[in-house]
Amino acid sequence: MLAGMELVLVRHAEPEWAREGLSIDNPSLTDRGREQAKRLAERFVRERFDTVLVSTMTRARETAEPILHAIEAEAVYEEWLEEIRMPDWTGTPSAEVDEAFQRARARPLEDQWHGMPGGESFWAFHERVTTGLEAHLAEVGVTPYEEDSPLWEVDDPARRVLIVAHAGTNATLIGHMLGIQPLPWEWERFVMYHASFSVLQPIRIGGAWSFSLERLGDREHLPDDMRTR
Repeated sequence: MLAGMELVLVRHAEPEWAREGLSIDNPSLTDRGREQAKRLAERFVRERFDTVLVSTMTRARETAEPILHAIEAEAVYEEWLEEIRMPDWTGTPSAEVDEAFQRARARPLEDQWHGMPGGESFWAFHERVTTGLEAHLAEVGVTPYEEDSPLWEVDDPARRVLIVAHAGTNATLIGHMLGIQPLPWEWERFVMYHASFSVLQPIRIGGAWSFSLERLGDREHLPDDMRTR
């Protein structure tokens, strides 16, 4: 990986969304997911990070465990990194949940901003994630160059931050750091498979820094039969 104020964004490994046809809220990883996380940890074994931030959701914590062991690091667990919050579907037949998502995708575009009925709106999700990130970055000397600008002040361009989170969270972070207008389907335009990672790195532009998407959804550490979405 290149040197610089890198943000390395990991998507969690494969979770067990349903068991015996019933949905599970905040699931653990599948056996394959645990193997995916192990392969990812092996990819990072020689990497060093100044900070490791992990979503408090179970699938992210379990993905982070072998990585933390491999790089001999401790994590800071953050609720703001959680995926967009859905209704509690625990025990609901998974076929009904699938139908709910299909209906939601077919809604008019302006209704997409409201999120799933009974869940978190996309605007609230976007605000939670971007505010949390900017608060953390400010603590380490990364601040907006000017209001409503995709440029940043970076005190320590050699700093590296690892984030273990979710498809929606990571896609929202990428769009925000690149200065791209948010949409309520961010995870569909920045596609990241389970246990993949993406890299954001700043480049010097005049007297400020602009972030560049160096990698998106890197999964070369996984064989074809272990690549899940």
